[in-house]
Amino acid sequence: MEVELIKKDAVKLSGLHVENNTGSLVKTLDKLGRLDDNFDSKPLLTLLNHENDKVRSLAIKNLAKIGDISLVQTFTKILSNDKSSIVRRESASAIGRMRNKVNKPILIKLLNDSDPEVVMQAMRGLLVFKDDKDIQDQLRKLVKYPNEMIQEVIKKEFFNNSSNGFDPNHMKSPDYMKNVIVLGDVRDTLKNVSDDSIHLTFTSPPYYNARDYSIYSSYKEYLDFLEEVFKEVYRVTKEGRFFILNTSPIIIPRVGRQYSSKRYPIPYDIHPLLIKMGWEFIDDIVWEKPEASAKNRNAGFLQHRKPLAYKPNACTECVMVYRKKTDKLLDWNIKQYPQEIVEESKINGDFESSNVWKIDPTFDKTHSAVFPLELCNKVIKFYSFKGDLVFDPFAGSGTVGKSATNSNRFFFLTEKEKKYVDRIKENVGQSKIFSDNNFVPRFFSIEKFKEVSK
Repeated sequence: MEVELIKKDAVKLSGLHVENNTGSLVKTLDKLGRLDDNFDSKPLLTLLNHENDKVRSLAIKNLAKIGDISLVQTFTKILSNDKSSIVRRESASAIGRMRNKVNKPILIKLLNDSDPEVVMQAMRGLLVFKDDKDIQDQLRKLVKYPNEMIQEVIKKEFFNNSSNGFDPNHMKSPDYMKNVIVLGDVRDTLKNVSDDSIHLTFTSPPYYNARDYSIYSSYKEYLDFLEEVFKEVYRVTKEGRFFILNTSPIIIPRVGRQYSSKRYPIPYDIHPLLIKMGWEFIDDIVWEKPEASAKNRNAGFLQHRKPLAYKPNACTECVMVYRKKTDKLLDWNIKQYPQEIVEESKINGDFESSNVWKIDPTFDKTHSAVFPLELCNKVIKFYSFKGDLVFDPFAGSGTVGKSATNSNRFFFLTEKEKKYVDRIKENVGQSKIFSDNNFVPRFFSIEKFKEVSK
């Protein structure tokens, strides 16, 4: 049925109702668009009793477009009697969208509703009158409301002292860190890095007791170490910029046949630590490798097929995307760059449209666990601009550095194993360095880095 025809003859909505064609009814209500003040609201009012809550909510949404103040009583009654959250939420929104000061007492009362979605809509309606001292007092109280989304809105509206304007330092990074590799413990290195210095961190931490260079007395000690490092990464990251963490669960083999092996859920244990320190979770990307490259865990099950003994081959890793918490939108970050840099940094051609990235693993003659260059290229291009500073606190063989320079970014790497730093010298030597600057790769000890950072 034509939407424009229904706009001229709203009774036809009743026809869809009588036919019990809920699917068509939902589609029609969703596409009604702008309605004139003289639109016949009776069929929409009838739909407020429909058994389908989606139909009821869309009926309210369309009634709100008419702007009839007499409908407030109807919306208030729905808020009291309807059990559906989406219907009640739409009713609160409808009252707020009228922008009529007469409705302020109703919206204030809704701030005490048990449904945070209803509170959110009432809050939005009251923000229209935020210059009103009484309204300010009512809304400020919500900073202690249990729902984190409501807290964030109130903090941004009433407790935010930061500027949304241009920050001349956002695009810049310290010269003493550009294309630098530091041999030493990352914790010591970061003590000499100033706040808000880095645009992007992409790393894969050493897996718990999986390599000679990552032996810890306990899993707790391992997590404590990562927490210490990533707190510092948070400090040195610029406002609203990204931290990408590649890791996966790991199996520690059993010590004998009478014992069990143990599987540690590393990404899931690190996540709450990151959230606590201020990182905001943005996305989870699954790096899928060919199954042939994974260690075979189901050989025994293949033979006996006994329940409880199934163990799948682990052919994926987690690429977790976090952003340094800010009340500024991504648009603010983008606007800190000249338009020509934004244009030159655009991703051309095909790109990953889903969160499953199929990339073959890479093997290195020196390092047994290296980033594929393809993975680095994608992350660096998706989450930074040309000329940005990219950091890897656990550099390994230096693939992040190689990818950064090939992508016209600067890199800053730390690595505590000398043999891997030697491998980095080979890796970045194969990369093209900016031809128009003097930032050739520099290799520093902790002591030397302390000197240049002063």
